[in-house]
Amino acid sequence: MQTLHIVKIGGNILDSPPKLQQFLADFASLEGPKLLIHGGGKIASTIGRQLGIEPNMVDGRRITDAETLKLVTMVYGGLVNKNVVAQLQALGCNAIGLTGADANIIPATKRPVKQVDYGFVGDVAGPETVGANALDTFLKIGLTPVCAPLTHDGQGNLLNTNADTIASVLATAMASLYQVKLIYSFEKRGVLQDAEDNDSVIHHIDKAKYQELKETGVVSAGMIPKLDNAFDALDKGVRAVVIGDAAEINTIVAGGEAGTLITL
Repeated sequence: MQTLHIVKIGGNILDSPPKLQQFLADFASLEGPKLLIHGGGKIASTIGRQLGIEPNMVDGRRITDAETLKLVTMVYGGLVNKNVVAQLQALGCNAIGLTGADANIIPATKRPVKQVDYGFVGDVAGPETVGANALDTFLKIGLTPVCAPLTHDGQGNLLNTNADTIASVLATAMASLYQVKLIYSFEKRGVLQDAEDNDSVIHHIDKAKYQELKETGVVSAGMIPKLDNAFDALDKGVRAVVIGDAAEINTIVAGGEAGTLITL
């Protein structure tokens, strides 16, 4: 079975043209089928403020009202996605930019209101709802899908969906067709023992270690949903998950000692 690399790029890489350019050059050079998922929250917040739309966050999650949905659709599905696709084309990587609505690859349902009303935020039902065959068709004709963190409800509405979750769900959906290696890449060298020390990489985390790191507060905030998504992907058939530095993507893909390897 062929290996498929699914890479989620986030953090400060998207905000830094030199870092993004270097990452995309490394990503374009990867052999074999590959798929890229991107975020863009900081760019959305910056442009939103310029338009008079202040970001409203709860536990690191964006509240997406009707105006914010317009904003993230423009930024994620337009500005960020198409700039990434254009840069990949310049690097000889024939990319195609997608949202979850395109080719019906990621249907979702609007998150129900509980303690918090997140607005137009989508929850993906599961990997079985993902259009894996459509993505496989793109891959087989030599295209590299670049997915924005937007899904749709099947009723004509787009929904804002966490990019880490999209990466996990897509990886799980493609695991029946490929040996999937899922890589979460950002500006840090991996999961860190000390958040201020980029050299304090924890090179291996299993479920027992994860529980210990949560209880001691070593991992918190945005790293928790990232790790939750990583373990969920492994539980559902993804071959390997690594969290690491976008600048070390080639070493991670080659199986070198870079980043944090997540195992069950």
